[in-house]
Amino acid sequence: MKSFIIKFLISLLYLSIITFSANSEVVNKIEIDGNERISSETIIAYSGIVKGNNYEINEVNEIIKNLFDTGFFENVSISIQNKILKMVVIENPIINMISLDGIRAKKFKEAIMDMLSLKEQNSFTKNKIKDDINIIRTVLRNAGYYFVNIETDVEKIKKNRVNIIYTIDLGEKAKIKKIFFTGDKKVRDTKLRDVITSEENKFWKFISSKKFLNVDRIELDTRLLKNFYKNRGYYEVDITSSNIEYSVGEGFVLTFNINAGKRYKFKKAFLNLADGIDKTAFFALNKDLKEIVGHYYSSIKLTKILNKLDGLAEQKELQFINHSLLETLDNDEIIVQINVFESEKVFVEKINIAGNNITNDNVIRSQMLIDEGDPFSPLLLAKSMNELKSRNIFAKVGNKTYMGSDSGLKIIDIVVEEKSTGELAASAGVGTEGTSFAVGIAENNFMGRGVKVNSNLEISGEAIRGQVSVTNPNYNYSGNSLSGSLESIKIDKLTDSGYETTKTGFTLGTGFEQYEDVFISPGISTYYESLSANSTASKSIKKQEGNYFDSYLNYAITMDKRNQSYQPTDGFRTSFSQKLPIYSDMPSIKNGLDWSMYHEITPDIIGSVKLYTRMIKGLGDDVKLSDRLFLPSNRMRGFKRGKIGPIDGSDHVGGNYAAALNFQASLPNVLPEEYKTDFNLFFDLGDVWSIDYDPTASESDTLRTSIGINASILSFLGPLSFTFAQVLTKDDTDQTEGFKFNLGTTF
Repeated sequence: MKSFIIKFLISLLYLSIITFSANSEVVNKIEIDGNERISSETIIAYSGIVKGNNYEINEVNEIIKNLFDTGFFENVSISIQNKILKMVVIENPIINMISLDGIRAKKFKEAIMDMLSLKEQNSFTKNKIKDDINIIRTVLRNAGYYFVNIETDVEKIKKNRVNIIYTIDLGEKAKIKKIFFTGDKKVRDTKLRDVITSEENKFWKFISSKKFLNVDRIELDTRLLKNFYKNRGYYEVDITSSNIEYSVGEGFVLTFNINAGKRYKFKKAFLNLADGIDKTAFFALNKDLKEIVGHYYSSIKLTKILNKLDGLAEQKELQFINHSLLETLDNDEIIVQINVFESEKVFVEKINIAGNNITNDNVIRSQMLIDEGDPFSPLLLAKSMNELKSRNIFAKVGNKTYMGSDSGLKIIDIVVEEKSTGELAASAGVGTEGTSFAVGIAENNFMGRGVKVNSNLEISGEAIRGQVSVTNPNYNYSGNSLSGSLESIKIDKLTDSGYETTKTGFTLGTGFEQYEDVFISPGISTYYESLSANSTASKSIKKQEGNYFDSYLNYAITMDKRNQSYQPTDGFRTSFSQKLPIYSDMPSIKNGLDWSMYHEITPDIIGSVKLYTRMIKGLGDDVKLSDRLFLPSNRMRGFKRGKIGPIDGSDHVGGNYAAALNFQASLPNVLPEEYKTDFNLFFDLGDVWSIDYDPTASESDTLRTSIGINASILSFLGPLSFTFAQVLTKDDTDQTEGFKFNLGTTF
């Protein structure tokens, strides 16, 4: 920029002192020297010179400025003598090549190249080098590279061409040493850490990318925190800043300053229909609007109501129906007015998609709720953008609308920025129930088709499980998911019970929302199982030794009325599942019912009640050993896993029925925030009973009960959980466990 100003001033000085003795000069002829690549006609067109006109010094200055602004010229000088305008130009070189040495990732290079102001085969302007260096630094900083060193070399080659070489030393990638939440946050740090995606760096986290400082991820974290608070009633929450500070020798500290503000409840919610709109079309919404009154404000609840409104408009074939939300604060309450009106009658002429170098167009179009030829709806367009963002395959999603070929038509441009969609994850755990290790590889946009592919391996003290799964979230543009998986699991109980079993097979299933908040997920599963026993096994177990082939139809019906799926504070969830035999060497029918309910007693005390029931019935034959029922350890605390219920000799063999009822309540802060500890009180009762394969096996109908406290600590190694339980009732054959701990972490 400095060189441009100097050249420009010299040119002006030359003109003012030497060239012009009079106030103006008439130009009848134009002579241009020095141009090799750019034609004289092009130069005259850019300059704006017209033969026969008088030119004063300020007008000549404007001509020079116009030519410099093109970026084509390194220098321009003009003189007018005897009505002849003589122009001498020095052309800027052409950029032959731009190289980013030091950056390996092809996608990263392409992203930077797209943002640079200097482009290959364009004119080289020296003053733009500094601007492009700043662009490179900004892009790299946003990706977490805060210690970048850039050296630039402009290499002149033949025919007035240059190569621009940026030699980039990325340095060490910036890592997050600490994450703090400050201000009037009203929520414990341990819960907020679960909301955000960024995480603190630990020496063993050699796989996770969430430990690196990333501006886009921090922006996502800020949005997640705002949504979390607003769904809990904190309507005016303000995340004033997400500060990033660097301390030499310590690393980066990320601080979210949160002002939660007051907590609001819905005072009133109603529809305001414009004249001419059929009121009966939206009558069904009145019940939903009444139900939210008196509850804490929740944007999720409002979104569900607005989605239902759109669905009713579609059912009634009411085109061009639009709505807006007016929210009025009244002390510590909110009045919600939903204005429903008819928008301008405009149709979508065309939808253009850009930025998807890998992702197929049809993946993006399948998420669009409006199509070419449909009535244009800003609301459906906004929802479409949210659908695209939720796929988690794009770094950024944007849109632009403008007038089409007619006043009643609009064109929509969808612009996406792709991101890396592959993930590598590893985790480990250790506790009283043994150790475990898991590793997984996932791709969320396989071959650019929007298909999710996952493979994982889990190893624990008794089992090895491997699985590969493929999921299409929007199969055939139906809005339904289609998934399939291959799985193999080996369970080794030779030491405890004298047998081991290996199952290998596949599953194929789908899932969809049948009614509002009612989901159905049918599928089929086929497995080949081999069960072997040693000399220490009981006669009943040895009797089932052999190979089995099973094919089952299974389905689940779920109603989810929770206020949010993550950390719910209100509502309930009910799920019924069933497994029916298509063909089986030892057929059986299995039923399951799960129910959970949540209620906020105070902002710090969340109560929950959970019911777990399972039943299996053999059809003609006994129930296979590997299909028998046990209670999960988190459903019957105070007892060793799988060590309650019917026994065969000294072996607990599971039952035909299993049920548990769990009561739990979180406690307010017992310890200061810096201890990062949450406490929960619990009361469990349950039983495993009934056995069909051996009348000599022992069983008891005793109802098992326990009471205790659970402590969850965010330790420097990872989440650490302690459970202290006191068994109240049990059977003599049960094995108890009054203390249990588990430490888990990711890499």
